[in-house]
Amino acid sequence: MSLKITEDCTSCDACVSVCPNTAISAGDVIYVIDEDRCTECVGAEDTPQCQLVCPADCIVIGTEETPEQLQAKYEALH
Repeated sequence: MSLKITEDCTSCDACVSVCPNTAISAGDVIYVIDEDRCTECVGAEDTPQCQLVCPADCIVIGTEETPEQLQAKYEALH
């Protein structure tokens, strides 16, 4: 389940530095999450770090993936 950032994003930049997969970057208006890099922190942390630090609470489930798929994606990235 890769995550996505909703239009409620305030572009505060808090999420960028905590992402272990460098999946978050500035978009045209708000920050965006690269689905190919997002593993919901599976392989690195117990919970998605971006969701923990987001003051706008605007990071939600995007694409459904199994924990096994997320782990495989993490291993491929690292």
